[in-house]
Amino acid sequence: MVRKIRAKLVLQLRAEGLSGRAIAASQGMSRKSITAVLEAADAAGVVWDDIADSTDREVYARLFPGRGEHQSVFAQPDWDQVHREMARVGVTLKLLHGEYADSCAAAGEPVMGYDRFCRTYQRHVLVTGAASRVGHKAGQTVEVDWSGPTMQLADPVTGKARTVYLFVACLPFSRYAFVEPALDMKQDTWLRAHVAMFEAFSGSVPRIVSDNLKTGVIKHPREGEVVLNDAYREMAAHYSAAVLPGRVRAPKDKASVENTVAHVATWVIAGLRQRQFTSLPELRAAIIERVAAYNAEPFQKRPGCRAGVFAAEEQPLLTGLPAAAYEISRWVYGRRVGRNGHVVWERNYYSVPFANIGTTVDLRITDRVIQAYRGTERLTSHPLLPEGAANEYRTNDADLPAGEKYRQWDPARVREWAGRLGPATVTVVNRIFESVPVDEQGLDAALAVLRLSRRYSAERIEAACRLALAGRVRSPRYAHLQPILATEQDKAAGLRPPRDEPAEHGGYVRGAEYYAGGAK
Repeated sequence: MVRKIRAKLVLQLRAEGLSGRAIAASQGMSRKSITAVLEAADAAGVVWDDIADSTDREVYARLFPGRGEHQSVFAQPDWDQVHREMARVGVTLKLLHGEYADSCAAAGEPVMGYDRFCRTYQRHVLVTGAASRVGHKAGQTVEVDWSGPTMQLADPVTGKARTVYLFVACLPFSRYAFVEPALDMKQDTWLRAHVAMFEAFSGSVPRIVSDNLKTGVIKHPREGEVVLNDAYREMAAHYSAAVLPGRVRAPKDKASVENTVAHVATWVIAGLRQRQFTSLPELRAAIIERVAAYNAEPFQKRPGCRAGVFAAEEQPLLTGLPAAAYEISRWVYGRRVGRNGHVVWERNYYSVPFANIGTTVDLRITDRVIQAYRGTERLTSHPLLPEGAANEYRTNDADLPAGEKYRQWDPARVREWAGRLGPATVTVVNRIFESVPVDEQGLDAALAVLRLSRRYSAERIEAACRLALAGRVRSPRYAHLQPILATEQDKAAGLRPPRDEPAEHGGYVRGAEYYAGGAK
């Protein structure tokens, strides 16, 4: 066909001195086609200098105006609008063709068939360079991965380098990218990067396509269901998303983020290679600046840029973020509930409903709260004790059985127990509480004294307390009473004359000399 003649090349070779016969022989063209080009150029007065900077298509249109152009008898839809509609969720060419047919019928215009409609649309996206996003729906998927190349932080004192890993995310429709630096690739870091990603997008998507890393996917069999990490699944559910990991050894399942990782190596890592960073916030700020420039870079094969397409077409379709950001958690499985109705976590005790004594529960630990689960049922929740605390109890009254003996220990209950043993024991307990700034700090010491009654009679405990009070220690404790009982000194206490002491009704009151600084 004449339309395929490379008219610009023919005129270039003629300008270089080749004859029509020589051009036909060297380029494999027919002499008839060469003659047609040369005659058209001579008729139009076109020489090589006139068209040296023009494209092949422009040269051909100048020599053969109107040739090869096909005017369809069918009404033509707005193909750019068709392409934009194809990006919406659930929209198909079948649906759009039906709407096009209805509008043509209303206007009394001829309608092209569905097959021609599809073929014409495919030619449109190929000619306009829009085919790169065909197959991706706006606001439906985000692809995530760790970047292979890493960066460095320099210690300002020692100069020692520390590795920084880059979390990379990409929305395939707009190719909008997000990058978050991290000091490790642990599960908590992986989840926090997702939270930062959704906040940067100001919305979430229904699908998260990840790699099969252990912090997200426990098992991805060839057949059967994918087994996700509980914390990862819980995070995705918080943002109304589902995790759909790519197949093992199938990088094309997340081709967009793989391509973005390569671009990040150029725009971020190489672009910041001359700068030295000493803190993660400083590096994060520089990365945000570079990624913003990358997202604003114009596309090569389609109009606009990543940031423009994201803001205009994709961001309005994202799912709104929940009112509260996801709180990172850890799961600990198979913790046994003790006979006291408490489960141990980091040397502290947290109550569980008494019906679960002897069973195992799963613990979900966040930065502020610890929760106990049995299967999918949450049993109880407690504020997490601060780091460094040891042998402390968190007890919900509702977790304990009904009855006086299950009541939580407090100073009043301790004094009540001491009263059943004798007045000397009450004095010892009162002096223990007086020796501490806050009563609760004396609970352990007072209970240690009272629990001696599990091995010794009330009479012997009372006699040991009287003997200890007769000594030089004003506030006897377990360490003073236990040796007395073990050596049976309390049994000989009746042979010693008692020491006269005034009865204590309101507790020990320090005198004015103490507060004036005169206490010895």
